[in-house]
Amino acid sequence: MKSLLVYLKDYKKESALGPLFKLLEASFELMVPLIVAGIVDVGLVNADKKYIIGRCLLLAALGLIGLLCSVTAQFFAAKAAVGFATKLRRSLFAHIQSLSFGEMDRVGTSTLITRMTVDVNQVQSGVNMVLRLFLRSPFIVFGAMIMAFTVDARAAFIFVVLIPALSVVVFAITATSIPLFQKVQAGLDKIMRITRENLTGVRVIRAFRREEAEKQEFYQDSSALLHMQTFTGRITGLMNPLTIVIVNICIIVLLHTGAVRVEAGVLTQGAVIALVNYMSQILVELVKLANLIITITKAFASGNRVAAVLAIRSDEEADTTPSRCPSGSEQETGNRRSYLEFNHVYFRYPEAGEEALSDIDFRVKRGETIGIIGGTGSGKSSLVHLLPRFYEVERGNIYLDGKDLRTMPVKALRDQIGMVMQKAVLFQGTIRENLRWGREDATEEELWEALRIAQAEEFVRSKAEGLETKVEQEGRNFSGGQRQRLAIARALVRKPEILILDDSASALDYMTEAALRAGLKESQKNTTVFIVSQRASSVLHADRIIVLDDGKIAGLGTHRELLENCPIYREIYDSQFDKQTPSQSKGGA
Repeated sequence: MKSLLVYLKDYKKESALGPLFKLLEASFELMVPLIVAGIVDVGLVNADKKYIIGRCLLLAALGLIGLLCSVTAQFFAAKAAVGFATKLRRSLFAHIQSLSFGEMDRVGTSTLITRMTVDVNQVQSGVNMVLRLFLRSPFIVFGAMIMAFTVDARAAFIFVVLIPALSVVVFAITATSIPLFQKVQAGLDKIMRITRENLTGVRVIRAFRREEAEKQEFYQDSSALLHMQTFTGRITGLMNPLTIVIVNICIIVLLHTGAVRVEAGVLTQGAVIALVNYMSQILVELVKLANLIITITKAFASGNRVAAVLAIRSDEEADTTPSRCPSGSEQETGNRRSYLEFNHVYFRYPEAGEEALSDIDFRVKRGETIGIIGGTGSGKSSLVHLLPRFYEVERGNIYLDGKDLRTMPVKALRDQIGMVMQKAVLFQGTIRENLRWGREDATEEELWEALRIAQAEEFVRSKAEGLETKVEQEGRNFSGGQRQRLAIARALVRKPEILILDDSASALDYMTEAALRAGLKESQKNTTVFIVSQRASSVLHADRIIVLDDGKIAGLGTHRELLENCPIYREIYDSQFDKQTPSQSKGGA
């Protein structure tokens, strides 16, 4: 939590003025019982109307000044807290954007969202309450006790007993309720998770007729949360009755002591009223302080969660020192030097038991089209995710034009790569805005050219608004095939040196996919293309095909070579096409 205070450095003035004005308000509040005592002892006893009116006007003035001080303190505290939260949220968002896929997998997407929203808001509330009340409540509690001693030292000894007794009750209930509140929060998290899963998977639930089972599970968890909240509420609900009982007992003792001393002529009636008022002030402030402590505790817990995310060192920012480039990366492959090289690469997902990729070793020329095929879980997506450094290799090296990827700035590396993920994701806005994610300064002609190659031009032109057609969140107003084609067009707008199509044509029919491949071959002659697919038809026209099996290269070559030499590829091919004579299947190359 302490590491987050750096975001308050631009609000030093507000952080000082907020508590200062609150202390001024508290000072005026401590003067009120003395003025009321004067009205009773002087104004009422002597029937002095002018004195009474003057003191009432003084009380009104103190109230007005206190109000102004309170509003000013609230303004400065709110400005500091909101500014602090804004800077923290921006920093946290920027840091999350720098995290690799591995780090996001380790922390969890839902957790990151929670920490950037709920936890930051909790910290903001804590900062606000600390600036407003953290000094005010103790100041009034001890100030009231000191002022009571100025009124009558003997009667004020009741305060010496009252404050510790109230403190024990308040802090005992607080210490008991904080762990209970944490359990309640965990229960709320579970309810939110169940609700999110039900809303996301509502079609699956209805397809399997699981509505009643899900309702029952939700009822059980919500009932458990109800019991926990009720129990916690009963514990915290004891605070007001117990504190009021203690204060009333002390007031009875104070009134008895005061009556005796008033009868003896040692103490005035106004002084007794002042002492009772000071006791009431102490009660109110201790209750406020208890609630403040709960808020601060929650803020500290949330702040530690946020700080834990900020403490994650991104793999992309890590200072890696890769091994010296081996001579193989400088050797000629065919007539040209290798443009891209995987040199005995091993990769394991965070906290995974087995390696996802093992001893991946191959070379690619500039402008080649490489197909990657294999069964589910064979490591196809894992391999291409290493190129833009979404994940870092565990062992081995990847070289791009003779340079180890880990020596290249991430931004410069990714500027050379266009990637279409397995799940096509569009963002709310217009088609034009989504396409310009690829390159912001792309011209109208370049946008339409990318749409033409991606086989999306026809359906975009059919829209009345063309490129200005609205795109809803996640592209929900488009079909799966349309989303995939728009995502491919977005990558093509960038005009990348390396284009990665990660099973991005799975929703396209064979004719559209064939037209897409023809368009890519015609227009992207100098682009190195990786086509990841489970369809043999998607990769059989590639210059070379990599066959993956259980994270290892089981075959590498052309379609014809693999049909002859790679049983796994032959099995995949035969399972998707009618078995042909060897001569016919070879002709497919």
